[in-house]
Amino acid sequence: MLTPKRVKWRKQAKGKNRGRAEAGSGGTLFFGEFGLQATECGRITAKQIEAARVAMTRHVKRGGNIWVRIFPHKPVTKKPAETRMGSGKGGVEEWAAMIKPGRIIFEMAGIPQTEAFEALRLAAHKLPLKFKTINKDMEAKALAKRAQASAAKSAAKAAAK
Repeated sequence: MLTPKRVKWRKQAKGKNRGRAEAGSGGTLFFGEFGLQATECGRITAKQIEAARVAMTRHVKRGGNIWVRIFPHKPVTKKPAETRMGSGKGGVEEWAAMIKPGRIIFEMAGIPQTEAFEALRLAAHKLPLKFKTINKDMEAKALAKRAQASAAKSAAKAAAK
């Protein structure tokens, strides 16, 4: 299972998970032709990442290439059951990756699209968030559409001034 080798601080605050994963922060396909993209924010634990990876690998019968694009850096603490209030924060129970909408979780290459999309669908069922399967063509169309929308928005702002 995925865990950091060593960390500077053993326990972390929960923190906020705002915004979107854009092109520079894991929001585009980088290694493969097909990918699994998050459509909502949340946490994915190391166990869930491993379960999804195994499901994908078994479906493609260890063919093609698979890249895991996330790593569980954040410690999640938990206090024991039936413990009284106080006495500090609980011990580290598991490690989790913080996911923003638009983040690419897995990438695949070297297999047909139908087989890749089915493997990614199986992986998505192992994870607690909502996802969509994408390929390079879909991603290029979405980026063009986003650029066109931002250009229209800036033109509307200029006309309003």
